[in-house]
Amino acid sequence: MPRLMGVDIPANKPTHISLRYLVGIGPTTSRELCALAGIDPHRKAKDLSDEDLARIASLLDKENFLVEGALKRQVQQNIERLKHIGCYRGIRHRRGLPVRGQRTKTNARTRKGPRKTVAGKKGVKDMR
Repeated sequence: MPRLMGVDIPANKPTHISLRYLVGIGPTTSRELCALAGIDPHRKAKDLSDEDLARIASLLDKENFLVEGALKRQVQQNIERLKHIGCYRGIRHRRGLPVRGQRTKTNARTRKGPRKTVAGKKGVKDMR
């Protein structure tokens, strides 16, 4: 398996598909990288030479593509900034609630986690 930026990319897929396994590279960027490196995007990744991989790696470094660790670090810093300034989105991040306006009365289980049943919530039963 070829390695780029510390990530194993699939060998049996076309190069433009394999490059998408790097965080921060999508369909458009992968085709752009292939064009800049002079590589056929439909060639299998296992057929790439070490020179081809080195060309792609150097392009990722010098063309200001944010990928893998640097991109993850930047996203995390942005979230920490929002939390620090105390804006609405930062407060939602801090509380573990949906950030982008989704409803929370029902659903939102991905952010809120598994249900925590509260005793006596349904209502008080009639005492006779």
